[in-house]
Amino acid sequence: MEAKGSRASLEKAPHEVASMFDGVAKRYDITNTVISMGQDRYWRHATRKALDLKPGEKVLDLAAGTGVSTVELQKSGAWCVATDFSKGMLAAGRSRPVPMVAGDAMALPFADGVFDAVTISFGLRNVHDFEAGLREMARVTKPGGRLVVCEFSTPVFRPFRTVYLEYLMKALPQVARRVSSNPDAYVYLAESIRAWPDQRRLADRIDANGWSGTQWRNLTGGIVGLHRATKP
Repeated sequence: MEAKGSRASLEKAPHEVASMFDGVAKRYDITNTVISMGQDRYWRHATRKALDLKPGEKVLDLAAGTGVSTVELQKSGAWCVATDFSKGMLAAGRSRPVPMVAGDAMALPFADGVFDAVTISFGLRNVHDFEAGLREMARVTKPGGRLVVCEFSTPVFRPFRTVYLEYLMKALPQVARRVSSNPDAYVYLAESIRAWPDQRRLADRIDANGWSGTQWRNLTGGIVGLHRATKP
């Protein structure tokens, strides 16, 4: 399916979201680096540290896109599998030395309790029913296993929040038009970030859907929230 120029609605119909990400796959990684001003590398590193991975552990990297986040996780010595429902994204990352599996966050193609840890970076917001996705992630994780959600959130300093929202809604789509293979997708990105729960509300939803003890750390002033939880 030709996805260039497509964007999903905030209803997040799965076929729309998959098609949209197929359309951004070609230049996805470079676009992320440009629009985040290089912070994407820091966010990936922080996610790996928060997971506290041990050599030999099995880790699910969900919504892994082209696998750049999975490569970062592998530095820990853990066995990591990249999973995404956009086959275009997985194809764009096929040269990366990580196993890749196509799969939907709401119906993961894995057995119960097989992973020591699971992480999802900038993908939970795109799941049609993100609470169902959280429950699926809990299903495939061992008791005592860890979850880390790295996701756009709400800046905590009000003046900075105002500047950030201006960038998000006005400047970001303009930047994307210069570097992305599907700039319309970044209009959806901005709108979906603005509509997403703040740090505390997301922590409450994580705790209500198969996880416990959720805590969070703000990255880059709260532009990103790093939530960590444990499966009971």
